[in-house]
Amino acid sequence: MDITLHRLVREGTIRRLARGVYDFPREHPVLGPLTPPAEAIAKALAGRDRTRLQPTGAYAANALGLSEQVPAKVVFLTDGPSRTVTIGPTTIQLRRTTPKNMAAAGRLSGLLIQALRELGEEHVTTARREHLKRILPIEQRRALVKDLQLAPAWMHPIFRELAEGDA
Repeated sequence: MDITLHRLVREGTIRRLARGVYDFPREHPVLGPLTPPAEAIAKALAGRDRTRLQPTGAYAANALGLSEQVPAKVVFLTDGPSRTVTIGPTTIQLRRTTPKNMAAAGRLSGLLIQALRELGEEHVTTARREHLKRILPIEQRRALVKDLQLAPAWMHPIFRELAEGDA
C-alpha cells in the first residue's frame, strides 16, 4: 500500500497533505494548485485518528455567518492529541480539550456554543439572533434545547429564543 501511494504521489495523481492524508490535486486555470478546505483536511485527520472535532473561535463564528473575519489559523477542539498541521497557506490547530467541551461536537449546538463564546455575551445582538433564525432550519433550532445544559448560563436565553421563535 505505501509503495502504491508513493508512486501515485510521484506521478502527481494524488497529493500528500500530511502523514496518512492524501487528496486529488485540483488546479485553477488562473490561481494554479488549490488547497483543500481546512474543514476537509481536519475531518480527514480526525477520521484517520478516530477522534472527534469541534470548530472553535473565529472559524465557528464565520461558519454561522456571525462574523466576516476569516481566520488565518483554523482551530478545532478535539478529544485526540493536540497538534498543528500546516498545508500550504493553511494552518490547522487541533487542541485537546475536556470531555464537556466535546459533548456537543459535530452538532449545531456545539458550533453555536463556540461561536457565541468567541463573540462574547455583549456582542450577541438582536440582528445576530435574527440572522441565526433566518439561516438555521427550525428542526435544527428546536434540537438546541436538548443541549441546553452544555451551554454556559448566559447562552440559555439565546438557545431558548432560537428554539421557540420562527423567522
